[in-house]
Order: sequence, then structure tokens, then C-alpha cells
Amino acid sequence: MKPVGKLIIIGGAVNKGSFAETDFDQNIEKNLNFFERGILRKIINESKHKENSVIEIVTTASQIPQIVGTEYKKAFEFLGAKNVNIIDIHNRDEANSDAMAARANAADVVMFTGGDQLRLTSILGGTRFHDTILLKYQEQDFIYSGTSAGAAAASENMIYQGSSSESLLKGEIKTTQGLGLIDNVIIDTHFVQRGRIGRLFQAVVNNPRTLGIGLGEDTGLFIHNDVMTAVGSGLVILVDGRFIKDTNLTNINLGEPISIDNLTVHVMSMNDHYDLTTKKLTIENSQFNPIPQDK
Repeated sequence: MKPVGKLIIIGGAVNKGSFAETDFDQNIEKNLNFFERGILRKIINESKHKENSVIEIVTTASQIPQIVGTEYKKAFEFLGAKNVNIIDIHNRDEANSDAMAARANAADVVMFTGGDQLRLTSILGGTRFHDTILLKYQEQDFIYSGTSAGAAAASENMIYQGSSSESLLKGEIKTTQGLGLIDNVIIDTHFVQRGRIGRLFQAVVNNPRTLGIGLGEDTGLFIHNDVMTAVGSGLVILVDGRFIKDTNLTNINLGEPISIDNLTVHVMSMNDHYDLTTKKLTIENSQFNPIPQDK
């Protein structure tokens, strides 16, 4: 059964503008351009009540929750959102409280900020707050949005550790269970800037049924009805292991390089979409699409 809700996952470093910067007003045209075309605007437009939606910003993953939460709150309010709140859950008792369950139940959008995804899952996993979000995502017009750690934690399994430079050495990446909103994918973030493609290669060769998703900075995916659409200014990398022909994975020791034959890689940019059911990528601005002829 397909979830009724929507996912908007972001690679990190969202160019939302910084309201703490002294020259924000001087750069207002640049920032407005991003706000109007960008990911935060997409979140508002796709939410149930648009500017009147209740948006909860969850800063649990962050080591600087007050700063991060305030920046996102100001950015959403700058775009016209009228009901933006900040939730900073510090421990599992808070996540299991009546108050936190009620706030999750009343939200139209829950956005998880960046930070440490293992902190996010270890504090929230299996709590009433987590369960409420999962149920709303399955049954209601509700948006789960996450940037960086919040995006990485959205899938059933997530990467929480692994060197970029040594990520194709057996055993160099560590995975665990995420928050479980989407199955059969694994998500990596800050993907282009930090050179993390090897981390996805290893995650996918470990189980080729899993689709690897690498989100670049200022880039995300809007996921609804099993279709993923790229949003933002950068790239989304998809790693498909279904057609792998050979690998040395089980014949090498920990720390030795992994070989993979016939791994498939796709690159998405803004408005391209990928169907998770048919496994087909459609390039929105394809050079091979027929050009309409004037009548």
C-alpha cells in the first residue's frame, strides 16, 4: 500500500539564506530567487494548508539546535508560513511524552534538520513521536522533510559512518536502521562536495536490491506515489545494483578493495523523475525528446 504522505529529502547546505548575516538585505534578490524556486518553497506548496500549515522543525540531530531551529523558522516565515514551531527533543522520555505526540499529530509538516543521524534515530526510534509520524505519513496528507541527517535517517536502513576516501574498502562503511519511511533505498547526503559515491557503491553491492540515493548540496527529492522528482540546484546520483554481474566482496578480507562489474549509475537534475516501481528514469529536458513542430 502506497503512503498517502510525501517525502522531501535534502542533501544538506540548503541555501535558505542566513538571517544572522549582516548583509542579508543587500543580497535579498539572490535569496528571494532561491526562496521562490527552491526547496523550502516546495515544502510549503506541497503541504496540506500551504502558508497556513503547521510546520514543526525538529532539531534533535543538531549540536546547535537553537541556532539551526531559529534559522529555519525565519526562512519559512520569510516565505509566508504562519505556523512554524521548533521542537528540540533531548531524550527518549520527552519523545514518549503526551505533549510531543500531540505536536506530531497536529503537524502538517515535520522537518528534521542536519546533525548526527545516529543521535536522531537513537533518541526518536520506536517512541510515540516516531510512531505518530510514521502513521501520519502512511494515512494522511502529511510531509516528512529532512535535510542532511534528517534525509539520511528517512530510509529503513541508513549509513551513519564511513570514510569518503576509503569507502570502497570492505567494511569501511557502517549502516543501521533508520526511521523507516521508505524501503529498499539507502540515502547519502552532502554527496558531491564530500565525494561520497564510494559509500553508496559499497552499500549497494552489499545488497543489490537496495537503490543508492546520493543527494548533492542544495538538492533534494520530492517523493510521492512511488515517484521521485529532483528539486533544487544540484545533482542527485542513483546507484542501481540489480544488474551487477560479479564482485569480489565475499572473497576479500576487511580493509581490502572491492571490485564490482556492471554497476548502473544515473544522474538526475531539477525536475527529472524516477519511478520506484518501474525503475525508469525520465529526463525532463532530454535532448532526444521530439521537438514540437509549428502547425
